Amino acid sequence: MDIHTHHLIDQELCGQPVDLQPGYCRVTFTATDRMAADDKGLVHGGFIFGLADYAAMLAVNDPHVVLGAAALKFLKPVSVGDVLSAEARVSEVKGRKHVVAVQVYRNDETMLEGQLTCFVLDRHVLD
Repeated sequence: MDIHTHHLIDQELCGQPVDLQPGYCRVTFTATDRMAADDKGLVHGGFIFGLADYAAMLAVNDPHVVLGAAALKFLKPVSVGDVLSAEARVSEVKGRKHVVAVQVYRNDETMLEGQLTCFVLDRHVLD
């Protein structure tokens, strides 16, 4: 399946798609030194959020998809060097609204979970 959205994403920062199907996406990345929030190697949560968000955008996979809301729980800390996978599944579609369930894993441990509410617009949000 082809990617139809978010073509200019920096995949080092937001992850690389490894499985893309209608209504589903899995994205992986390795947390790098650039993501560290402190000298112990704690990764800033914004990067983990970005990974989950990118997976959700790809699960919807429309050129005009935007994020409207997020309800997420950070369950465990992420450290520099951790290899993460984010899975996103469209769980509900009502008109333009797409609810996407997301989970971020390190091996078998769930690091983040929740849902993102996405909207598919008629045109680019900046038009």
